Amino acid sequence: MWSFRAWQRKRILARNPIDAELWRNVLDSLPLLDGLSEEDLRRLRERAVLFLHEKRLTPLPGVELRPEDRLRLALQAQLPLLCLDELGWYRGFHEIVLYPDDFLSPQKYRDPAGIEHEWDGEHSGEAWLQGPVILAWPGVQQSGGWDCYNLVIHELAHKLDMLGGAANGLPPLHRNMRIGDWASAMQDAYDALNSALDADPDAQTAIDPYAAEDPAEFFAVTSEYFFSAPDLLHEAFPAVYTQLAAFYRQDPLTRLKRLQQQHPQYMEPR
Repeated sequence: MWSFRAWQRKRILARNPIDAELWRNVLDSLPLLDGLSEEDLRRLRERAVLFLHEKRLTPLPGVELRPEDRLRLALQAQLPLLCLDELGWYRGFHEIVLYPDDFLSPQKYRDPAGIEHEWDGEHSGEAWLQGPVILAWPGVQQSGGWDCYNLVIHELAHKLDMLGGAANGLPPLHRNMRIGDWASAMQDAYDALNSALDADPDAQTAIDPYAAEDPAEFFAVTSEYFFSAPDLLHEAFPAVYTQLAAFYRQDPLTRLKRLQQQHPQYMEPR
């Protein structure tokens, strides 16, 4: 049966080929993709092309956006969706704005006494419920390795979280997942992290203490670790890793362990 969507998809891919040398250079610059199968890379490549066709990347003055930069960003954006059906997971926004550096963002907080506090916070990224994703260019450039940090994945995890409304740490789960299992794993780990920081605000926590800010940040940070430091996340919070593996339908830990067996440099401490 003829499908307009399939025809349009094929047409976009045919009109936007990726140069072979550009593809090799970008892959070499993204260790995070090491160990993916040829089929996974083919699918990721196609989804990156479609992503760049659908989303507008807007560099502000001070950001030089080259073809390889656009592709690097798109591949990292699509990695979390690699094994999910194409169901418009990144719907609801059309633009990624690239700042030349960290930026100030107005913040509000109402304390238990009902007093509202306002201040300007310095951020490297933001995702708005009804608006664009904002990324600081240095953070984008630093993303792409197995080093516990990926600004692109972090902010787009917020967009997944917002599919049901305001970010609360609960993206739309698959039918074979139970909300109770998700809530239990996430809440127990979130409480443990907060307890450690309450006891010692300077504690060397297993994952970035920013995850203790609220459940939405916990989901974004653990998603970031799931892809960029799956061994550390699994060691700290195995139940969280299990839930994220069910949600993203991927197992980066197995891929990393295979790489560690084959290449000694993947055993280096981070």
